[in-house]
Order: sequence, then structure tokens, then C-alpha cells
Amino acid sequence: MKLNRYFFILLGFLLAYGLLEYYRPKPLVWDATYKNTDKTPFGTRVLYELLPSLMRQPKVATIRIPVYNHLTEIKLTASSNYVFVARSLDFDANDRRELLAYVNRGNNVLLASYYFPDTLGRLLGFRALLKAPKLRDTLLVNNFTNPQYRKPGGYSFFHDDGRNYLVTKDAKNTVVLGRNARNEPMYIRVQYGKGYFFIHNLPLAFTNFFVLDRQTSDYAFKALSYLPARPTYWDEYQKQGRFDEDQQSIFRYVMSQPALTWAYYVVVIGLLFYVIFAGKRTQRVIPVVEPPRNTSLEFVQTVGRVHYQQGDHNYLGQKMIQYFLTTIRERYGLATNVLDNDFADALSKRTDTDLAVTQDLVRTLQAARRTVTLSEEDVLVLNQKMELFRGAVQSR
Repeated sequence: MKLNRYFFILLGFLLAYGLLEYYRPKPLVWDATYKNTDKTPFGTRVLYELLPSLMRQPKVATIRIPVYNHLTEIKLTASSNYVFVARSLDFDANDRRELLAYVNRGNNVLLASYYFPDTLGRLLGFRALLKAPKLRDTLLVNNFTNPQYRKPGGYSFFHDDGRNYLVTKDAKNTVVLGRNARNEPMYIRVQYGKGYFFIHNLPLAFTNFFVLDRQTSDYAFKALSYLPARPTYWDEYQKQGRFDEDQQSIFRYVMSQPALTWAYYVVVIGLLFYVIFAGKRTQRVIPVVEPPRNTSLEFVQTVGRVHYQQGDHNYLGQKMIQYFLTTIRERYGLATNVLDNDFADALSKRTDTDLAVTQDLVRTLQAARRTVTLSEEDVLVLNQKMELFRGAVQSR
């Protein structure tokens, strides 16, 4: 087929797109991946690189196969540790059997996750539960039970909503190592045979953000210090699957990179369009289809007007406060459990706004939190203060 202008248009478009993707600043990704290869806030690369010195080992082995395969097909050292850090853990019957036998022989396993297999929990005598969400901020302080590890004021992991906690059943074999502000267990040790399971219900504490943060930097190392200094295995199968970078095919690697994935789709779609338009001399007119409109903002405004017109001012005001504080935590990294002058000063510095405006807003939020039921006038004043603050931030 003779090349024509469509081919060169497609080639120029691909070249421009590739250059744009290559030189575009990479956005900060806040997804909690828990991968030991990720430098993002909620990856675990920092902890993984520091773990050998903590365990006094030359290196920590990364495991990219199921528990069953690792414990039955690979020759293990006489005694070792096995570390899992993930949002949720999933073990089948074979994995569970081999993991229990591994600990029973005198080894140790650390499981840091929000969600654990129910069968394993029943065997070890614990459950991981979630409290119902509430309107107010549910940020909780965590701390160790060991007086030598306790920190005055505790540890605040403000990206965690404080709803998760553990319930233990076997007091004989279980020792609570850490609790939250509600005195609920967050970190426990369960003896099984000659070894121990360490169950941690807050995996975010082991991520880059909190390991590097000055206020929480020592928490992960204190939690891991309960493990003896032995050869240690770090599981990545639960997060990244079986294949590492050396075992991936070219296509698998392309599909694992967002920029390359989109480039691949653009090439395929572009070639299809080229065949369709260049393969025929004439083509019927393609009708113009209006893109779907994003009505999210109108929907939120409508819901707000409904609550306002129905006189449910307290609910509306509490929602406004909840969403505003969530934005402050996620955008500026400030804890919002205590609204005082120090918080107002920190917020003023982070947003580069006038301190008087910030203090006025904080006083209004404090008054709204103390009020049993917000009235229509209270909601209007609250909205006025929030809009004044947002305007001051946007003008900078």
C-alpha cells in the first residue's frame, strides 16, 4: 500500500506523544502498593533496603513465589524469619499448612495487613475487625505496650482512619505488643509450637512515608525488633505476583508501565484508523457524538440543596467539616485530631495564607465541633469561613 499523508500524520502524532510522556514531570502517586521496588509514599523500598542491617544479615531475600513453593522447594536455613507487608493476605490450604509447620519448627512470621485469612485467624485465635465509619475524624494514636518502646504522645499515622483493630481469643499463647488510643490491640505475638506469629494490623506504618517521617521513623524498626536477628525472607508474591523483572516478557513489561501501555494502545488504535481511512477512497461522514458531561459537581450541589432545604443543617455542617479536614490531611499532610493554635499556625505556613484568616477558621471549626446541633446560621458562617480560606489559598 502506498504511503500517504495519514501515515505521516500518525507517525508525527506518535513521536509528539512519546516526547511529551518522556519529558512530562511524573506525578506523585499516593496509591498504597506496599511494593519493595516503589519509591512512592506508600511503597516499602526504604524499609526493605534498611532491613538487612536490622537483621544483621548481608541481604534479605525477596520471595516471588507462593508460600507453599518457597517452603517446600527451596532449601532453607536452620532458623529464619518470613515477613509479609500488604493490604490484604491470601493463603490457600497448602500455603497455610506449610506456614504453620514452618513456625512450629521454631521460625518466626510477621504478617502486617488490614485483612487476614479467616481460617488462619481462627487457628491462631485472633480476628481483624473494622468499626463503622463516623462523621468525625477517627484518627487514632498508636503505641507499644513495652515501656522501653513506648513513645510519649504515641504515633499518629494520619492516612489511616483508625477503624481497624484486632480481637484476641487465646490469652495463654497471645501477647499484646501494641494498642491504639481505644486500648484495642493493633500488634500481637502468638506462640505456635516453637516459633511465633507476629500479627500487625497497620501495614501503612511500614511504608516509605512513615519510615522517613521524623515523628514515626522509629516505629517500624521497633516493631521489627521483636524478630530475632536471623536470615529473613521478604514476600512480594502477595503484591507483585510470580515474575520479577528478569523473568518478565517484553509485552508483560510494556503492560506494567502506564506510559508504555497507553503508547501501545495508541499505536494499535492508530493503525486501525489508518486501515479504515486509508484503505478506501471514500468514507461516509462520521456523526458527531457529544462527549458525556461530568455532572458530579451539579449532583453534589443538588444533594447539598436538598439537605439545606429539608432543614438538616447539622448533618450538612458535619459533612462539610469532615470533607474539609480530610482535604487538609491529604493535601497538606497535617493531623487534624487536635484543632488548636499550633494547628492553625502549621496550616497557615503550609498554605502560605494569612495567620488571622487561618485562626478565624480554626476557631469556627472548634465551635462547630463543640456545638451539639448546628443551626442554619452556624452552617452559613462555617461555609463563609471555609470559602474565605479557600479564596486566600487560591490567590497565592
